[in-house]
Parts: sequence; C-alpha cells; structure tokens
Amino acid sequence: MNFKKLTLALCLSACATQMACADVTGSTAKAQTVAPKLVQTAVPLSFSAAPFGKLPTGEATTVYTLTNANGVVVKATNYGGVLTSILTPDRNGKLGDIILGFDNVEDYVKYKSYFGALIGRYGNRIGKGQFTLDGKSYQLDLNDKGNHLHGGSKGFWSVLWDVKPFKTETSVGLTLTHTSPDGDQGYPGNLKVTVVYELTNTDEFFIRYSATTDKPTPVNMTQHPYFNLAGSGEILNQELMINASRYTPVDGGLIPTGELAAVAGTVFDFSTSHTIGKMIGQPNEQLKNGGGYDHNWVLNKKATNEWGLDARFYDPASGRVLDVSSDQPGIQFYSGNFLDGKITGKGVNFVYRGAICLEPQHFPDSPNKSNFPTTILKPGEVYAAKIGYKFDVKK
Repeated sequence: MNFKKLTLALCLSACATQMACADVTGSTAKAQTVAPKLVQTAVPLSFSAAPFGKLPTGEATTVYTLTNANGVVVKATNYGGVLTSILTPDRNGKLGDIILGFDNVEDYVKYKSYFGALIGRYGNRIGKGQFTLDGKSYQLDLNDKGNHLHGGSKGFWSVLWDVKPFKTETSVGLTLTHTSPDGDQGYPGNLKVTVVYELTNTDEFFIRYSATTDKPTPVNMTQHPYFNLAGSGEILNQELMINASRYTPVDGGLIPTGELAAVAGTVFDFSTSHTIGKMIGQPNEQLKNGGGYDHNWVLNKKATNEWGLDARFYDPASGRVLDVSSDQPGIQFYSGNFLDGKITGKGVNFVYRGAICLEPQHFPDSPNKSNFPTTILKPGEVYAAKIGYKFDVKK
C-alpha cells in the first residue's frame, strides 16, 4: 500500500528537520560537492500578509511572505496555493527570484496558468479522463486535448484555500485546507485536504500533503513551480541530475504507454549531471512527442514511499543549487517547451525554455495502468506525501 495509514494529526506534525535528515542510502545519484553557504546577515524569522487582488467573483485574495533567518523568502497566495516567488542568494550573496510568476492574482486568472500552483486531485494526465474503480466507470473533466490534466479546469490550482500561518523556533509556514466535494471535476468522494508549507532556517522548504475520503478515489498531489536559477533567460546551460535509471515513454498525447524504459544510452539519461541543452535537440520520437522533455522518471527508490534525493538543479553562472527530494515514486521533468515569450511576469519575460518544472508525484495515468504504483485512496486511510526543496550555492 502506497498510502500511509496514519492519523491526520500525526501526518501534520511530521518534523521538517527529520525529513531533511532522512536517509537517502541506496541512491545511485552522483551528487556534486556543494560549498558551504555564504554567511548571510541574520534577519528575524517572520511572516506577513498583504492583499493580492480580487477574483472575477469579487473575492479578495491574500499573499503571504515567509522569511527565514538567512533572508530566504517564499511567497504564497491562498488562490490555488500558488507559490508566487522564491528569493535565494547567489554565490555573491545577492538575492534573486528563482521561479516564474506574477505580482497579482488577476494575471494568474487571466493566463489560467499552473505557475507555482498546488496541483490536485490528480497531478499530470489521465488518458481520456476516464478510469474504472470497483466496477464503476468515471468520466473526468477534459481540459488537455481530450485528456484530464492537473485535476481539471477547476482543479486545486484554481480554488481559494483556507490559510493559517504558523511559526516555530526554527521555521515559519502556512497550513492550507480545502474540501473537494463528491463529483468535483468528476471524481468520487468528499476529499478533505490539508497542505503544510514550511520554510526552515536551514534554507529548506517543505510541502506536506494529507487527505481523507469517504469513497475510494484517485489522489496524486504535487507542486508546479517553474524554476530558473538564473532568474531569467533560457535554462539550456543550467545543469540537471535526476536520480532515475528508467522513465515512462508516452504516446502523442503524452499519456504513458505503460512501459518502464531504461534511460541508459538515451537522451533521457540524467543519472549524472549535464546541461539540459546537451541532448534536447537530438532527433528522438519521445522528444518529438513532448516538444522536448515532458516525461515522468521512475526514481531509484527501494519502496514507493521512500524519502530520498530526486533531482539536483544547478546554475553555473549564479552558483545556485536546488535539491529536490520527496517520498514519491516518480518525478515529472518539463523543460518549458510551451513557453513562447508572449507572457511577462514580475518583470521577467517567459521565453521559450525559460524555466523547468520538477514535480515529484505518482506516475501519469496510474488509474489505467495496473503495473504502476496505485494512487487509490480508500475510506479509513490517510493520503500522505511530502516534497522538500533545499536551496544552496556552489562556488
């Protein structure tokens, strides 16, 4: 069973420090040596809230600013649980924003984007928006060329979440709650969801997801930041390592075929770090299907819910390093193939391949693939998943 049968209270009290220190033994990733972080001027651990604009319904939204003792800043809004900004230092100690986004909720609504969004009920694609569960067929909302993507056209990324800030001696964060009613976007069951964002003084940002249901239902939550460690421009010269020896090939609609293919000797081999642009232009049917990289990698983990390092993203120009860890079996790597330079946010133009997404999650279309780890949550169980981002610099 890939869902931890825990109480909801125990799930929410999971310590970020324990998560950060979790054993990643068994990883085949060849991690780079990261230099000690530059000493930053200490600032008070804090959070604040400010208006973020109004929705077309007239509802007001709020943006929350989390700041740790080293000056690292994470901003998030109650609209879609969107991460709007992450400020981290480069090798010279200069803060810069490493994710794409906007300064107001109106632009998020206008572009109907997933920039920084909290994704659910089901991250990634479900083929034709259909699945069968306990002998009953379900039809989900179709919002991606005849398929279901990221929970539908009114997924978790577009709802108003209830938010409560919190502060500990070593961290600051937000607790977000939402109830998705039975039939929402076609899914069965009333799903009660809690998500915790936590920024620590060790420059780590953790996301913990939990949910319960009163009917069996697929659940696969993740986060969708668009990262550019340089802050702007193309990401082709930035380097990536993915701790995986297999990936799931897709058809022309980006639905997995069911195969778990080896990455060795292919353009999908990121088992050792190299630039994203190194092989992205090579003739390859899978790259053609995705317009570049837009695939799920099968992480090298001994168990479905094992905590470990999933990927390392590095920008040689700024020295910034991002480690992505999770307890998920897969990670979707998307190379910004559909960015086209027509959108600008926070003073940055979203150029073609101007950011990447690294989304720890279960595999796409799992409800229709019996050989994939199950994503079905049943009554009496607690869905629990966690993602960790570690911000660092390399000299």
